[in-house]
Amino acid sequence: MTMSASPASVAAAPQRPSAETIAHITRRLLPILLLIYVMSFLDRTNLGLAQRDLEADLGISAAAYGLGAGLFFLTYAVFEVPSNLILAKVGARLWLFRIAITWGIIAIAMAFVWNETSFYVMRLLLGAAEAGLYPGVLFFLTKWYPHAERAKIQGMFILGAPIASVIGGPLGGALLQLDGASGFHGWQWMFVIEGIPTLILAFVLLATLPDRPTKAKWLDPLVAQQVEDFVEAENKAGAERSGNHNFLKVLRDRQILVIAIAYFSTQVAVYSLSYFLPSIIAQIGTFDNNVVIGVLSAVPWLFGGIGSVLITRRARSRNTSRFWIIISLAAAVVGLAVAASVGAWIGFIGFCFFGFFMVAPQALLLSLVGLRMQGMVLAAGIAAVNTFGLIGGFAGPYAMGAMQSATGGNAASGVWLIVGMSAIGLLLSFMLTRRAVVDFKPPAAEAGEAR
Repeated sequence: MTMSASPASVAAAPQRPSAETIAHITRRLLPILLLIYVMSFLDRTNLGLAQRDLEADLGISAAAYGLGAGLFFLTYAVFEVPSNLILAKVGARLWLFRIAITWGIIAIAMAFVWNETSFYVMRLLLGAAEAGLYPGVLFFLTKWYPHAERAKIQGMFILGAPIASVIGGPLGGALLQLDGASGFHGWQWMFVIEGIPTLILAFVLLATLPDRPTKAKWLDPLVAQQVEDFVEAENKAGAERSGNHNFLKVLRDRQILVIAIAYFSTQVAVYSLSYFLPSIIAQIGTFDNNVVIGVLSAVPWLFGGIGSVLITRRARSRNTSRFWIIISLAAAVVGLAVAASVGAWIGFIGFCFFGFFMVAPQALLLSLVGLRMQGMVLAAGIAAVNTFGLIGGFAGPYAMGAMQSATGGNAASGVWLIVGMSAIGLLLSFMLTRRAVVDFKPPAAEAGEAR
């Protein structure tokens, strides 16, 4: 005979935060987190607009440019897990401040590279400085939001990437027009001017970001404790059901491996286009105006931002995350295949179709990681999966640059490579179990079902 829960145990059960509380938290946290991610993506990818000028002014080949673009991800990957473990120990506020300050300084210093070697060194340093920002924020969000809200919130956060591309294209193109002002090249002005806001945002973050709900002065103490208790209980339940209590078990989790490889394929595609889309567009229309190239380069990522918001809002239940990952990757493959086979302006439409569907799967895949572990294991697990993705961020641009050099400067030659990698991600997405997302029920609800 099943015993019913006592009144005391029911009263002590963690209660799900209200929609009003979640909305209040989002209004206070998301703006500064989104801004800092916008700047990080801008500072790492504005290189794409500078490719032609760097090759002309410094004598850097397309292959060397692709290698330098990718080297950023090597040091980012090396320091990713250690950075996230430190963040879990010292708190997000202090560690994200440290990350922003160091990467802002190095982003500005990119203006003073003078040859291939200095270019490689600065890209390595930039990756080391920024390591841990993205997975650190994702780990931070697992302390504030229930599972059902995370895909939507992470989708809103990852919106920083397309926003950076939409802003960065026209802005970078305009800054390149400063070529010759005060004796500086246009690309030097771009690195300096786009790096300064990061330093300002670092101090804003230090002054405004609470490490956890109970440290937020803008939350009622009882509400803050309610949020913290529910999220902690939910994270614990997910880790217990998946059996991932230590990092070695995470590395043997087949679902985590599937997620990691699928995420790798998306990063190959996204970063290859981030760095080479401007040169592809320049060849499509034989443009010489950097402003026009910058504006057109931003359009596919504008569609990416729209798609990210619309798709991640629908990924709330056990099966919808998997469903939308499959649908999005399939559509992205179709868009890229059109771009690769047709070319010209119809191909540009294919890039826009790709952009609409490729941003959301990144957030959805990483949201599944947070449903299978907790605590320090979660911090290491998110960082490990993102690290694997960053290897794609190195491999994609490097392969694109090598193919461009081998084909005499044909920037579109590597698009079929991206098609193939996206197709691999699509095939892997069918291996995501429908049980990858754990539906958590508070003890009170489980006791009620037992009765």
